[in-house]
Amino acid sequence: MSEEIVLEVADRIATITLNRPERRNAFTRTMIDAWAAALAECRAREDVHVVVVTGAGKAFCSGGDIQELMGEGLERSAAEQRALIGEHVHRIPLTLADMDKPAIAAINGAAIGAGLDLALAMDLRFAAASAKFAETYVKVGLAPGAGGGHWLPRLVGTAKALELLWTGDAIDAAEAERIGLVNKALPDDALMPHAMDLAHRLAEGPTLAIRAIKRLVRDGVGGDLRTGLDRASATYGVLGGSADHREAVEAFIAKRPPRFRGE
Repeated sequence: MSEEIVLEVADRIATITLNRPERRNAFTRTMIDAWAAALAECRAREDVHVVVVTGAGKAFCSGGDIQELMGEGLERSAAEQRALIGEHVHRIPLTLADMDKPAIAAINGAAIGAGLDLALAMDLRFAAASAKFAETYVKVGLAPGAGGGHWLPRLVGTAKALELLWTGDAIDAAEAERIGLVNKALPDDALMPHAMDLAHRLAEGPTLAIRAIKRLVRDGVGGDLRTGLDRASATYGVLGGSADHREAVEAFIAKRPPRFRGE
């Protein structure tokens, strides 16, 4: 795996660190491929129950490296540009969409352009107070290419999404929390402790139920009510026969903490 991506696993939590701080974690082709590979590894590993993604240094991710990706892009055809995005960058949101394990973005600094798009693809977002957010594609004559046009209106509403996408203006962490772009803004030194505390809670929780809840919610966005209710009842029935559910009931009756095994 590239040194630009650091993957560490402990206590059933995988931490992926974007490790190009000298470029504010702007990604190259090799870096985005390594990031996708790290997520795929986390999806496959049985000892990983939760994934946390953060950035090294003072930025989360400032998008694609302009010198490598955009500079070279001036010489590519439209088809070549589309293939570059589809075969490399899109592997991140598609892998996240296929992964039932919770994915948390701990946004330690600026999340700009595609860097913000990819944070939006995760399940939860926590932000340091010093973080900034901007969909800057319009400033270079582009439209969001990594999922911002899909996720942003679902999180903040159509009108606010268009405002952010059309202006390219930056907002701070407090405003990002107010509009629902992030779950919570925290003092800089409290970001990782907060994200890891929740990650531990999820890692120690009923694995089958947590993953089923994620799938129900993800599949339900934009779907019709009847299909969602049918899927919910089927999932409820399966979980009702699980060992974790039995353990939860027995623990409640015995007034002791449950010991979940993901079965």
